[in-house]
Amino acid sequence: MKSASILAFAVISTAAQFAHAACPSDAAVAEYLEDYKAPRESKGLGDNLTLEEARCSRDKLAQMLPAAVGKSVGYKAAFTNPAIWERFKVTGPEWGYMFGKYMFNSGATVSPKIGAKLLYEADMVAVVKDARLATAQTPLEALQYISHFAPFIEMPDAMRSTGAVGPALVATNIIFRGGVLGSRIDVQPTQAFLDSLADMTVVMTEDKSGKELARSKGNALLGNPAAAALWLAKALRESGVAVKPGDLLSLGSFNAPVPPQPNTTVTVKFIGLSNEPSVTAHFE
Repeated sequence: MKSASILAFAVISTAAQFAHAACPSDAAVAEYLEDYKAPRESKGLGDNLTLEEARCSRDKLAQMLPAAVGKSVGYKAAFTNPAIWERFKVTGPEWGYMFGKYMFNSGATVSPKIGAKLLYEADMVAVVKDARLATAQTPLEALQYISHFAPFIEMPDAMRSTGAVGPALVATNIIFRGGVLGSRIDVQPTQAFLDSLADMTVVMTEDKSGKELARSKGNALLGNPAAAALWLAKALRESGVAVKPGDLLSLGSFNAPVPPQPNTTVTVKFIGLSNEPSVTAHFE
């Protein structure tokens, strides 16, 4: 995680040269932002950054992004599913910021043109009830400080002609663009509810054809979605960011992101939870 000393180093070193010497310059971040706003393909912010440089870039970009995608609504965990670590050349989770312009409710029709190279993935959101989430000692205790969960279809935007991995993704705020929120899952701060989150089966289907697109267990996210929420709150605290009531915490991908096909409807169901909560997105 980014300690105070690392953050200080990143700030001090912003005037140095690009690769392995400094956080990307303000001008480089602003150029990427223009690509993001367009939206159009981008060269990104460098493929040879250290994690410290990438995190500095992420924080700079987050200061500029509200002009393009509205106010901050929370934070996203990335790489909480170890099954995708090799693909993205990472060895553990990272985090980014979430913004509200392209956040939709279940059933929304979404144009892929909101992004340069829009993708989608099955995800889950936790909504913060109490800032003490960051000080909980266990996932079971963490449930006391979460208002509710919701199925989520996150929509990252790859933007590049060649795929980015590791720090290059972190530098661009882990390519967040928006997402679709599903039905509310009220929290029961019990071991039985915690176990149900790990044991649930997350199934993504294309509604018109009935084709199953992806399947995963709830425990794919650091063993339990509540554990992913706890990790994110603690990682934010270590970076000097305090979660607050109402913040959305995107907990990570249950499957690798894929591009939407034209005129399709995608539903993600959480099988094994009460009433089988779900979320649906229509792609033009």
